[in-house]
Amino acid sequence: MSGAPKSDSVFLSAEWRRLVFLNYAVGPALLQGYVPRGTELDSFDGKTYITLVGFCFGSTRLFGRIALPFHSEFEEVNLRFYVRREVGSGVRRGVVFIKEIVPKPAIALTARFVYGENYVPLPMRHKIQSSPKGLDLEYAWKHHGTWSQIVASANGAEKRPGENSLEEYITEHHWGYSRQKSGGTIEYRVEHDHWPVRIASAARFEGDTIELYGEALGEALTAPPDSAYIADGSSVKVYRGARIP
Repeated sequence: MSGAPKSDSVFLSAEWRRLVFLNYAVGPALLQGYVPRGTELDSFDGKTYITLVGFCFGSTRLFGRIALPFHSEFEEVNLRFYVRREVGSGVRRGVVFIKEIVPKPAIALTARFVYGENYVPLPMRHKIQSSPKGLDLEYAWKHHGTWSQIVASANGAEKRPGENSLEEYITEHHWGYSRQKSGGTIEYRVEHDHWPVRIASAARFEGDTIELYGEALGEALTAPPDSAYIADGSSVKVYRGARIP
């Protein structure tokens, strides 16, 4: 981690559980305008991906110890893509969030203030159905009076993603990059265990994305996902960010 600014101060600790990943291969030109300065667009096997992610926040604490009354358990749905940054002789692979939806206005305000992330507070709900036969997950949000949702189902047990697999590429990013209004970039570290995943047997998005993401991204999300995964998740730590050169 040498050769770049970093912070070892934990800003947020939490549980990220019951994660759903809906992955869409898109043209690189669709994302170039979102790439933060100091990073470059990443790809896997020649393809550029955006991912809709839904999950449950739990046991949320600031600075690793301060619980937030009525704000420790909530849903999040985000749209993200993948970048890379060369640091010395190594490469940091990270994510950039195009938009993040949470049901708590205070959470959205804090994230915008600390990291400059594009959080939006909207009414949300989720449904989890687990049985010996499999797992069904649903994350929904209400925008302009209409509910949209991502839905996924999986059978069988979780498995550790294979080395250099698409599953590993999608789930194992431990850096976040946020483009600031000033034109600079904030880099922050995200620490969590390796996540075993289930390959979704069925997955879909239902609703209107154009109002939230614009016509080009919204149209891309109307197609069936190219792949989809479910992960049980783990505890996480999100560290304070630092500006990069």
